Formats: sequence, structure tokens, C-alpha cells
Amino acid sequence: MNFYLNKYGFQPPFIQSKPHPELEMVIVIPCYDEDNLITSLNALYKCEKPSSAVEVIVIVNAGKQTTERIKVKNINTYQAALSWSSNLNTPTFHFHISIAEELPKKHAGVGLARKIGMDEAVDRFDQLDKDGVIVCFDADALCLPNYLQEIEKHFINHPKTPGCSIHYEHPVEGTEFEPAIYNGIINYELHLRYYNQGLKYAGLPYAYHTVGSSMAVRSSAYQKQGGMNKRKAGEDFYFIHKIIALGGFTELKTTAVLPSPRISDRVPFGTGKAIGDWIAEDKTVFETYAFESFELLKAFVNCIPRFRTDNIPSHNYGLAPDENDLIYGFLLEQKFQNALDEIRLNSKTEAAFIKRFFRWFDAFKVLKFMHFLRDNGVKNQPVFQEVTKLLLRTNNTQIAIDEVVMLLFFRDLEKK
Repeated sequence: MNFYLNKYGFQPPFIQSKPHPELEMVIVIPCYDEDNLITSLNALYKCEKPSSAVEVIVIVNAGKQTTERIKVKNINTYQAALSWSSNLNTPTFHFHISIAEELPKKHAGVGLARKIGMDEAVDRFDQLDKDGVIVCFDADALCLPNYLQEIEKHFINHPKTPGCSIHYEHPVEGTEFEPAIYNGIINYELHLRYYNQGLKYAGLPYAYHTVGSSMAVRSSAYQKQGGMNKRKAGEDFYFIHKIIALGGFTELKTTAVLPSPRISDRVPFGTGKAIGDWIAEDKTVFETYAFESFELLKAFVNCIPRFRTDNIPSHNYGLAPDENDLIYGFLLEQKFQNALDEIRLNSKTEAAFIKRFFRWFDAFKVLKFMHFLRDNGVKNQPVFQEVTKLLLRTNNTQIAIDEVVMLLFFRDLEKK
């Protein structure tokens, strides 16, 4: 029995057929109350095929608390996908459509559904004694035709990377959705990219996007970090940062996932919730973290090498007066002195100290930092206004014209 599956697996493997000897990639798709699963599967099927074999594992899922309406819809979706895929399966490209019903109320959700599928991928590769690539996708997402080939190429060209984030672009125009939804997703994605660029500006080593439909990991890295969590929301954020912590994390920029901008109430935060709030509240301005927050974050990050010495005054940690109150307040709340003592005690070199420090000041704690500032006077501001400030501070030649232009600019910037 595989050690990881024996210790952390949610359920026994369920696919009966043997994997193809040339299997190198498994795509995992959680599916709950979905209308367009076959459209997403078809996007994958129409991709230019890689040289290795590919499997797509779909987990149509529901919890014990799920309404009868959704359970019936799930069964119809499962049967339709099963029928659709049965005539398309080949030895080297195979769809496995599974249904997981009556999942425990405490954990039923997207995290557990991803885990079930990703754990199954571990077993598929384990049967072949291979360290294949597990790819996360969504049941309402599309992708560019070169998606599969570029993932294969990326992991061949980066043999030591434990995983990667994959470039994504929400649709910003069209007729499938009402104009307000496109307007909302333009602002929301601009907020996501502004946040990512803000982390880079501040000097954080883990400034990567964490979008559930746009990430891939090696099976060995997945197992080493304890697999996918069972969170009902934010599972992608917590999971991918565990992979980033291994070092050598990369970005795949030569293809793109096209996530849906649709409204959704399935999770308490994320894209669907943000767009739902945008529509329900009839918003015209999207607010994001004030650029001042990133300035304070940068000031804190710049202090980190100095924290290694014992002569930093604990009453303000050497912070400048105009930075002291807010940052120091956050550090007190997070019991920073205790953490600092432990980091110093276990770090013999500056490199070891910085590595261990960022293990404490991880991406989740950075979010807490930003929220602390927001809740203590550094209020959220219109995203276009704050993007303009970021551009001015980074001496970028791009002129802030409107949200669409800025979004396209950031997309191009992050692909370089």
C-alpha cells in the first residue's frame, strides 16, 4: 500500500482499469451543481495531444446536506458525461467519470472533491512507479488548445520543479453573460493581479497566483506535503503554498486556463462570490487593499535581515516612527517575539534565518497583515486608483487609462 494513501487517503482507489504504461498526466475536476461540465471536458478533448498518455478524473460530488434538487442534477450530469465520454475514450486519452455522494457534512465541498480525485491520481501513478503530474481544472473552465502540450513540456523542461501555477484569463467580453458580469470580472481579476504585483513590489518570495483551476503538481510533491486539504473554500490557496514552500516552484506562461466569471454561491469567498456581490449590490467601483498597505509590507520585509541580530529593540524592532504603530501592533497580535526567538535559535546562517522567517511569515500571515491594516485605518480603496499608485511607484511607463487596459497590461506583464 502506498504510504501516503494509507495514511492520508480519504477512500480506497476506485478506478478498476489499469493505467496506460505511458501515463504522465492526470487532470482532476471537481463537479458540483454544474451546467457546463461537458463543455469543459470537450475543451480538454480538443486540445493538441501531448506525447504521453492523459487521464481526466471527474468527481461529481454531493454531501449529506446537499438538497435533493442538486443531487438529482448531479446524477443527470454524471450520466450525461459518462455517455458523452464513452465514445471518445482511447488508450492514451481516457475520461473517468465518478460520482461521490453522501460525503460527510463536515468536509463535503470542493477541497474534499479535489482530494478524492488527486488521491486517485496518486494511485494511478503508483501502479506504474511514476512521478507523474497532477493537474487541477474546474468543471466550468476552458483552456487554450496548447494546454496539455505546454504542461507536458513545462515539467520536462523543469525537472526539479514540484509544481507550477498556470496563467489564467477570465473572459472579459462576449454574449454568454450580461455586461455587468464582464465588468465585475474585469475589476476582480485586476484586483487579483494588483495583489500579486503588490507582493512582488514588497519583496515577498511567494508572489504567485493561487487559482484552483490553474495549478499542477508532481505526485511526489503532492504526497510529501500531505495532499490536498478538505477545505470548503480557499483549498487552492492553502494547498499551493505548501507546494511553494518546497522551493523551485514555477509559473507556466505559454498557455492559459479560461475560468468562468459566473455568479456562484457555493463558497463563502472567491470569484463566484465576488461577482455575485458585485451584481447584488449594483457596484460600479471595486475596492481593494490600499497601496499604502504594500508600502508598509515592504518596509517590514526590508527589516527582516536586521531581525537576526539580538540588538534590535523589542519595543519597536527598529521600525521607523511612521511605520511603527501599525506594524508593531500587528506583531504584538501575532506574538512575534516568541516566533523570532525560535527562528533565531534554529538558524545558524542568514540564509537559514530568512528561509525560516518566511516559513513563519507565510502567505496566510501576509493576508492577516493586510487585513489588520485594513481594519486599523488603512481602508480599502478603488482598485483603479491603487493600481495607478503602484504603477507610479514602480516607474512603469504604462499609463493608467481604464480597468480593461490595466488588466491587459498586467496579463502581458505576468506572461513575460
